[in-house]
Amino acid sequence: MTDRIPKHIKKVSQDLKASGYEAYLVGGCVRDLLMNKEPKDYDITTNARPEEILKVFPSGKYENDFGTVILPLRKKNGELEDVVEITTYRSEQGYSNRRHPDEVTFETEIDKDLERRDFTVNALAYNIENGEIKDLFGGLKDIKAKIIRAVGEPSDRFKEDALRMMRAIRFSSQLGFSLEPKTQRGITKLAGSLKFISGERIRDELIKILASNKAYEGLMLLHDTKLLQYILPELEQGVGVKQDRHHIYPVFNHNMLSLKHCPNPAWQVRLAALLHDIGKPKTRKIIGGIATFYNHEYVSARLTEKIMKRLRFSSDDSQRIVNLVKNHMFYYNVGEVSAASVRRLIVKVGKENLKDLIDLRVADRLGSGTPKAMPYKLRHLQYMLEKVQNDPVSVKMLKVNGEDLMTSLDIKPSPKIGALLDVLLSEVIEEPEKNEKGFLLKRALELDKLNLEELRAKAKELIEEKQVEEDKNIKKQFKV
Repeated sequence: MTDRIPKHIKKVSQDLKASGYEAYLVGGCVRDLLMNKEPKDYDITTNARPEEILKVFPSGKYENDFGTVILPLRKKNGELEDVVEITTYRSEQGYSNRRHPDEVTFETEIDKDLERRDFTVNALAYNIENGEIKDLFGGLKDIKAKIIRAVGEPSDRFKEDALRMMRAIRFSSQLGFSLEPKTQRGITKLAGSLKFISGERIRDELIKILASNKAYEGLMLLHDTKLLQYILPELEQGVGVKQDRHHIYPVFNHNMLSLKHCPNPAWQVRLAALLHDIGKPKTRKIIGGIATFYNHEYVSARLTEKIMKRLRFSSDDSQRIVNLVKNHMFYYNVGEVSAASVRRLIVKVGKENLKDLIDLRVADRLGSGTPKAMPYKLRHLQYMLEKVQNDPVSVKMLKVNGEDLMTSLDIKPSPKIGALLDVLLSEVIEEPEKNEKGFLLKRALELDKLNLEELRAKAKELIEEKQVEEDKNIKKQFKV
């Protein structure tokens, strides 16, 4: 395992030991190394006090009360290579704010430090020099059994920091581990204490769960342990709300299954799939004996926007997710929707969001119990979007426009402008490298002296041929 540890991390450990102190890798990096995963970062713990750590590493910074020195490590050329946290062994007492300890005591033995850790799989320490693994709580056994278990009494750990309840589920989702029953019962018992945790901290854990390979399982665990009602109460309101017609699941189950079947790995699209129908409970009406949810997409979008603000998502992420939820009901039937209406859809949702919107529609369909994810009309929409958004072989692809020609040729608006653009386009189609403003304006001056009607007729013929050819290629791509 030692040979997989970066040289600069080994050097930090060696420097501490050369100065007479102990040094261990600790926490998630040890767990990841044991699981043959690449650690995202490396944390080191030591019996050296912060002031002693700074004597060994003068470039370090100590700006907290928890014994953690931040050490930036640089390459020979001065480029930042890594930032390592070196923390003094410590024990903690009292968590009146359910986040930070009221009292921190620096310790001389690593055992005391491991006792304060959250889960057994994270309460492991590794001595780089001799390969010794400190495992006081059965972390190695739990890694092998794929179990997330609290260190000591679960209720004590969760009272110290209520966010640990979400972290347990996040680790379960990321690692594919199950929750140890007593740990899960502890979460359910203390779920209400999550309301004391800030929106930002909840948001960060939620994002990590959504981005994991077990996002659906993670959200279901949040629901089963009663945490979800303190995170996304709007989603919980769909429990037991029945639907009719093509929906075979209640609203809550449909939203959860839409998340499960979302083909897009981006957490933003997965969150949109999870929230896309949260407005249905508020819009449900029985008309003619059938449950209807008119305009639920707009109510869902408003509720989603409130969630984004409450959990303090970034403006960009909020806009992207709300936009997808608001537009997930876009209408499209082959033969009824024109190219112009597809262009309007592009303007409405943004070209960069088109793939996300289709992925959301696929998630919605599969979450409804529909066996076919990509029906013909969705493939046809993909074809139309590709055709329209690229606007193949149109004058819009030229680096000059009508105003450029009128200014350069000193002429007024007239059919001649369209004729010139058609001829320029036909030449660019044949030789794309000619699509430069300087060249096109110079060529327009030359063309202005010729019989444009004849040139235009030939140009149109060539353009139409290219359009047909391009259209066939796109249709073949999307099997329509």
